[in-house]
Order: sequence, then C-alpha cells, then structure tokens
Amino acid sequence: MKNLLVFIFLFFAIENSISQEVFFVTGKNLTTYNFKNSFGESNPNLKGGSGSFFELGFTNKTKNERVAYSFGLVLNEYNSIGGNSFNHYSWKTNYLGIQTRYYYSLLDRNDLDIVPTIGFNISTLINGQQTIDASVFDLTKEKEFTGVVVTPSLGVQFKYNLSENGFVSFGYNYCRGFNLTNTTDQKLGFSTHQLQFGVHYFINSCCN
Repeated sequence: MKNLLVFIFLFFAIENSISQEVFFVTGKNLTTYNFKNSFGESNPNLKGGSGSFFELGFTNKTKNERVAYSFGLVLNEYNSIGGNSFNHYSWKTNYLGIQTRYYYSLLDRNDLDIVPTIGFNISTLINGQQTIDASVFDLTKEKEFTGVVVTPSLGVQFKYNLSENGFVSFGYNYCRGFNLTNTTDQKLGFSTHQLQFGVHYFINSCCN
C-alpha cells in the first residue's frame, strides 16, 4: 500500500507539470458478469448490477490538434446480482487502477464538440464481498476476482464549454474486463455500460 501511494503521488506530480487540462469524471457502471465454471458453463441466473465510478486525471493534446490523450486514477464498482427460487446472491467489488484514453475531436469547436474515445484500463481488486442469502464472503481471497484486470473500452463524449476556464462533458463507454492472472478453472470477466459526467479545468491557456 505504501508503494502504491508513492506511485500515485509521483504520477500526479509529473502529469500536473506537463498537462493542459485536469478533470474529474464520475457516473454509473451497469455491469454484467461473464462467469464460466470449471466445466466451461455459464450461469444463467446472473443479472446485471449497478455501481459508481470516479476518475481523476489529466489531458494533453498531440501535435494533431484534433487528437488528445489522458491519464487518470480510477475507482470502479463492478457489481452484480443473481439467484433462483431458493437462493439470492450478490457481488460488490471495488477496483483501483490507471485509465488511459485517446480522444478525436469531430467538430473542433471551442463551445461544443463530439469526441469519440478509445481507452484502456489496468486495475486490481482492493475490496469485495459476495453475499449468499445471509452469508458474506471476502472476494479478495478468490483468484478469479484478484490479480490484474485489463479493460479496453470504446465510447463517445459530448463537451460543452462553460467559460474560458473549462467545460463539462457527458459520455458513454462500453467496456470489457479480462483477468490476465487468473489460473483457475473458473473464469470471470465484466461487460459494462458506463454513463459519465465530467468537469474539466484548463491549466494551460493553449487549451481554450
């Protein structure tokens, strides 16, 4: 944990020194678990769940003024529910990671823009619980949840400038999560529809 905090501090110190924009984005994750047991069978009783996400990061433009990229620290809740006539179960998880994205400006206007995005996230479980009826289990001990999870995404962002100092954004991302380090016979992935709202502040006059 100490090494993680040092890394986060250095990451934001370096990015703040070279970046053109700082942002905070939050919203809802609508997640479905893609689970297969040791026989390769899916669970038909799994249903989607909702959770929140929070991202703090920095954005820079490239030499092409229409293209930008960002780095951020993100906390994602990937939750799910399920059950049958006899049992009810649910999963609540928190994944902490680094999010990168590339943006392409379609309108290239100062007041309003539509921006397709492509992203990549690498994260790990920091806490999680599975509840089966009245019993609660710690998911940090389950290999299909822990380890390194990578999540590519595609999305679109709508930007509206409020002033010369910054803008707000609304967006949608479709994300697929894969666990790269799970060596067990049980496999778990995530399919997530992400709805987002962001506040962006220019820290370099060339951005506005």
